[in-house]
Amino acid sequence: MKKLFATVIAAAFALSATSAFAANAQQDKMKTCNKEAGEKKLKGDERKKFMSECLKGGAAAAPAAAEAPKELAPKEAMKACAAAGKGKKGDEYKKYLSDCLKAKGPANVK
Repeated sequence: MKKLFATVIAAAFALSATSAFAANAQQDKMKTCNKEAGEKKLKGDERKKFMSECLKGGAAAAPAAAEAPKELAPKEAMKACAAAGKGKKGDEYKKYLSDCLKAKGPANVK
C-alpha cells in the first residue's frame, strides 16, 4: 500500500513538473514574439496576424510566412482557381483545379 501511494505521489509530481515546463516554454515564446512585434512596430490586425503565426511556428517561421505566397480560404481559393483555370478544358482543368485547391490558391501552384 505504501509503495502504491508513493508511486501515485511521484507520478503526480512528474505531471505537474511537465505542465509547468510547458507553460514556461509558451510564456518564453510569447515574450519573444511580442518583442519582435514591438521591434517591427506592428499594430492592429498586422500585429495579431504576426503574433498568431509566430506562436504557431516559432519566431523563425514568421518572416518566412510573410515572403510565401498568400494562402486563401477554401471559398476564396475555389473562386480564384476557377478563374485562373478558365482556358483549360476536361481532364486538364480538373487536374489544375485539384492542384490549385491543394495549394490553397493559384499563386501557390507549382
